[in-house]
Amino acid sequence: MHLHLFTPVKDGDLEKLEPNDVVYITGSIVTARDKAHKRMLSEKPPCELNVIYHAGPLVKRENNSWRVISCGPTTSQRMQPYIREIEKKYNTKIFIGKGRLKTKSSRFLLFTGGAGVLAASKIKRVKAVYWLELGIPEALWVLEVENFGPLVLIDENRTEK
Repeated sequence: MHLHLFTPVKDGDLEKLEPNDVVYITGSIVTARDKAHKRMLSEKPPCELNVIYHAGPLVKRENNSWRVISCGPTTSQRMQPYIREIEKKYNTKIFIGKGRLKTKSSRFLLFTGGAGVLAASKIKRVKAVYWLELGIPEALWVLEVENFGPLVLIDENRTEK
């Protein structure tokens, strides 16, 4: 089935999702990688973490704003040690990335690796960037997206009890 979700994603939205559904997201998402996930455990991020995309965008500074050139997913399994606590602390509903990720209260959506330009084409603008001192790929990028996807709900995302 094809579903369109709008952020902030709510629990009722998650209940509609079935394994192998194709999902498109519109609204705000936040990119985060290893360093940001680790920092989230000790410091509250200055933005909502409703949807986290495991990616390190390739960006270009133009005038006083940023433009995302490419934003392909990174391997989500590297973030596994942080996921349980992030779900609990920040009520994150969706993680997006590549590979595998076990979640408890959220859902994991798969984005095709190597499709960074496709992902960038769905980004309307960079709303904000935080923790830039971690480095451009590791910073928290708050992105406004429209029909971001296609994303596929993975069967094993709820295997952790």
